[in-house]
Formats: sequence, C-alpha cells, structure tokens
Amino acid sequence: MQYSVRFLSAGLLAGTVLAVCGCGGDVNEIEVLCGGSFRPPMEKLAKQFEDQTGCRATLVFGQCEDHLPKVKMHTVGDVFIAHDPYIEYTKDAGAMLRYVVVGYVAPVLVVKKGNPEKIERFEDLARPGLRVVLSNPEFSTCGEMVFALLEKKQIKQPVLENVGNALVRSHAQSAAQIKLGHRDVGIMWNGIAHNWLDSLEIIPGPYEYDREVRVAAVGLSYSKKKDLVERFLKFVEHHGEEVFREFGYVK
Repeated sequence: MQYSVRFLSAGLLAGTVLAVCGCGGDVNEIEVLCGGSFRPPMEKLAKQFEDQTGCRATLVFGQCEDHLPKVKMHTVGDVFIAHDPYIEYTKDAGAMLRYVVVGYVAPVLVVKKGNPEKIERFEDLARPGLRVVLSNPEFSTCGEMVFALLEKKQIKQPVLENVGNALVRSHAQSAAQIKLGHRDVGIMWNGIAHNWLDSLEIIPGPYEYDREVRVAAVGLSYSKKKDLVERFLKFVEHHGEEVFREFGYVK
C-alpha cells in the first residue's frame, strides 16, 4: 500500500496527497479540495478512509479562497474541506449537497515555550514594549476576528503600536517569528499552533470572540460520484470530530 505526496508549483495547488487503494479505477476515487490549514487531520482521515473502505482519496491542498472559484464554476472536486464563511459561499454558489462539521478554528494566544514574558491573557497584548505579531485582517479571517476583539476591548491602538510592521499574511510567519525570538507573542488558529508545540505553547483563556468558525466537509453537488461522496461524508461523521480534536481544532 502506497501513500505518496506530490507538490505542484502553482499557487492554487499547493500539494496533492494521493492515497492509493486496491479498488482500481477512477470510479473509486474522490477528489477532496482541502484548505491548507487542515492538512494534518485530513491526511489522517484520508488514510483511514482508504484503510477501512479500500477506496482512493486524493487531497488537493490550497487556501480556501483559492479553491472557491473552482467550486463556483462547478468544475473541480467532489468534496470541499473549508471553514466559515466558505461553507456558506459554497451553498450560495449552488454547489452544496450537504456538509458535516468536524471541528472549529479559533484564535489562540501563542508564546515561545516557557512563556518568558509571562503572558496570561488577551489584554496583555497592549503591554508597553511587548513585541506582537498578528495576522493581517485583509487576508485572514483570524485577523478579522482579532481586530474586532481589539476594538471591542478598546485596546487596538496600543496593540498595533506593539505590532509595528509585524502584520503578516500567514500563520506560519507568525509562528516562525515567535520561535526565532523576533516576537514575544502572537495569535493564530488553534490547529496551526498545535503543529508548533515543540517550540511554542498556547496560553489558555476564555473564548471571547463574537463569531465561531466551523470546519466542515462539504459534499459538492456537481460531483459525478455522489454515492462515493456520501460514503465519505458518513465516514467523516463517525471519525472526523475525533481526528480534528486530536489536532487541536476545538474552541
């Protein structure tokens, strides 16, 4: 049994994970458009699906915003692994069969292992002299949520002074800056932070955001393999939440 990874240079196709099964024939394969943030749990689910059903699961990785045009055009994919608001965008495009919620993405405070600056809560981001890295709200749902909470708590200006030019587009950039000691604290998705626990730690705290962001497996209505899509969705109903919880996708 082979489990291989192919990388493509195009931005819309960051990578393809191909789980090869013994069924034979494309009729036993579905293509899953997967948000790049969900790679670790979906690789595990794809492997489990292969092992338990004998069928093939192909994961195509890219940002949700990059997959969405293909979904709107009804041209590519059988299943879309996405977070809000892309779940609703899929429905609005007339491309949804049904969906299964598997977890949640939530912003979490992240510091270098050992928490040298003794960060305890969200409000500490405004502490004078603290070096903060945040996601740019122009490109990030996480950034939008964080900026809304900063305004709600009336600490946006002092926090942005601590951010300076460290307003980044990707969570990997945030994690790297904290790991390398360039920044003291940042905020990123829970699941992304979970991937960096060898060098970073998450500061626990209450969920104070006005929005909740679900992660779901969305069956695509234009798929020509609806029976296999339904089989995959039922498999996800039984195993998806457990696997996504293992990788930190909880509020």
